[in-house]
Amino acid sequence: MEQPRENVGTKKELVHYRLETARTDLKSARILLEAGEYRGANNRAYYAILRAVNAVHALNGKAYKRHKDAIGNFNKDYVKAGIFPREMGRKISEAEEIRHASDYDDFYIASQEEAERQVTVANEFIEWVETYCANQFKLQV
Repeated sequence: MEQPRENVGTKKELVHYRLETARTDLKSARILLEAGEYRGANNRAYYAILRAVNAVHALNGKAYKRHKDAIGNFNKDYVKAGIFPREMGRKISEAEEIRHASDYDDFYIASQEEAERQVTVANEFIEWVETYCANQFKLQV
């Protein structure tokens, strides 16, 4: 029987890992978009955003099992506090709604324009998060 793995790694490694998975999901979203798979592109763009949100939470040692909690606490702690722009908070909420419709609504038709917008939002948000996290690590030195 395999032994349970201990939690290893630093906070910085966890943040970097989560950002790396966000970039991987963004890459997948772009591939799906290019292939005309707009529902899948919406899904991967949303998960890229969620992983970036979780990278920010990792800075303070926080983790959330539910998407709603991760995004809600991000909006409370970072958007309402003015660390990230309110417009970004609205875009994240929209991405969550679109992902949900793309994944669960039987007759939802995802458009190319919508998927392009979601991929653009995910890319923009990841860039914001990478800059924010890099600055936080500089401050901690």
